[in-house]
This record gives sequence, structure tokens and C-alpha cells, in this order.
Amino acid sequence: MELRMRPRNEGYQRPQTYEVITSSRAQMMNYRDYLGNTVDHFNIPAEHAKLSVTMSALVEMTMMPTLPDTIDPGAWQILDRLIAQGDYWEMVHPSPFAKPTDLLVQLANEFELQRRDDPLTLLKELNSQLHHAIAYVKDKTKVDSPIDDALKTREGVCQDYAHIMIALVRRLGIPCRYVSGYLFHRDEDESTEGSSHAWIEALLPELGWVGFDPTNNVLARERHIRVAIGRDYADVPPTRGVYKGDVETELAVAVKVRQVDDPAPEEELLEPVFQTMLADPEEREDGLDHQQQQQQQQ
Repeated sequence: MELRMRPRNEGYQRPQTYEVITSSRAQMMNYRDYLGNTVDHFNIPAEHAKLSVTMSALVEMTMMPTLPDTIDPGAWQILDRLIAQGDYWEMVHPSPFAKPTDLLVQLANEFELQRRDDPLTLLKELNSQLHHAIAYVKDKTKVDSPIDDALKTREGVCQDYAHIMIALVRRLGIPCRYVSGYLFHRDEDESTEGSSHAWIEALLPELGWVGFDPTNNVLARERHIRVAIGRDYADVPPTRGVYKGDVETELAVAVKVRQVDDPAPEEELLEPVFQTMLADPEEREDGLDHQQQQQQQQ
């Protein structure tokens, strides 16, 4: 089993503590993937009927600089020169879950999406347009749903918002990546508390990677705890692994983010949210090896 749950240590985010506990004893190992995400992994060879994974972390989030209202329109030309150097190829071209479709082109035309003004102004406008064009509906799509599922109904979850925005931003020639993590919720947020969250980051001249959360129509700032980055969800599932057996399984997830001055109750019970797993039909036919991935990010 692979875990991508460890908060990244960079920029304005500094993990102070991190711990993973499994219900069955396992030796935890880790490595860094090519995007700098920490991947913890373990094996449980003994027979077992249940596996629980509990992660806890203390993360220091420092105040981020205020973004300007606009940037120089010449940033478009700077972006083109950066891309021409070839360093951002993977974040500009289509990826498995963020690729052009006829429905995506229709949405781009509806938004009149084209290069204008400056990149920052355009992306803030797109963030708001997408938020209002797609209704947030918990569990509306599945973990492996293509963007067309959300585009047809104009309903989805944070994973859909992120994939759609990534595909649109890349059409503009702006490097864009998927971010998996956790959100410290406020009452006005539309995303579901109790699950992991997803948003996007776009590369802008002089500003670097800037986060946008179209699900909640906000910029990704100090409330957004970054865990893993990738081309899309396929690169960063919170858990991914294989189990052997001939039984059906179900996956439940609970996430809680709180401030340090709001400590957890001694007997806190998190209400698990049952989520959809991705299973390979060809593997499931033999009743032995099953590939499973983490819950959909809400």
C-alpha cells in the first residue's frame, strides 16, 4: 500500500510532526517521487479482515504575501519563453484526467476563454466562472470519472473542478498542476468537510505557482495544506495498493483539520465517509488480486 498523506515541507508550509499508525503491524518505508511528493509504503502479508490507517500531523502555516490585483500583460510573452525551454512540458500538455473534449471546448467558448488582459486577472475570472458554472454535489461522480461526467450534468466535486480548470488553463498555454491536500474549512466553503480536498496551481511570472480553488471560489492560501502535486489525480491518490482475497471491500474515510488552539477532545470520534474505490475489472474476475485506490477527493 502506498500513502500520499504527508504534508509537503516547502514555502510557507512547514510540517512539525508526522505519524502514521496501521491497525496491523507494518514496517513503514518511504521515498520521494519525481515531483517531490513523499510516498510512505508498507506491506501486510498476514491474513486480515480490516485495515485502518491513521495519519496525524502538526503543520505550521505562515502568512503568504498578498497577491497583486494584476500583473504586467507582458507576462504572456514571458510564459511562452519559459515553456519553450521545455521545463514545464508535463504541466502544459493533456494528462489522463485533464484532457480536451468536445464538452470542454463548449465550456471554453461559453466563457469566451482566450488570452487577454494579464494571466493573473484571467485566471481569477476563470476560477469564479467555473465555480458558478458547476454545482457542487457530494459524491456526484466517481474516483475515476472523466471530466465529461461533470460537464454533462454541470455537477461534481472538487476533483472535477480541478481537472476541468487544469484542462482549460493548459489550453491558454499556462503550466498548471493538480494539488491534493486538506482544507481548514469555514462555514462559507462549499466543499465537504471530512474528506481530502483538491485544487490547482498555475505558474505565473514573478509570482511562481499560484493556487486557485474553484470549488470554493477562493485563492489557495494559508487554509490549504498541500500534500502532493501532479499532472492530475492519477499521480497523487492518497492511497493506492493491491490486496489478495475473494471478498468485497468498502472504504471509509474521515479527515479533520483544526487549529492548535482548538485541541481534539480526548474521546473524539470522526464520522467516516464511505467512498468509491477504483478496481480493475480484469483483476476482479479471478477473485484474487484487486487493485484499489483512495477515495474521491471531495
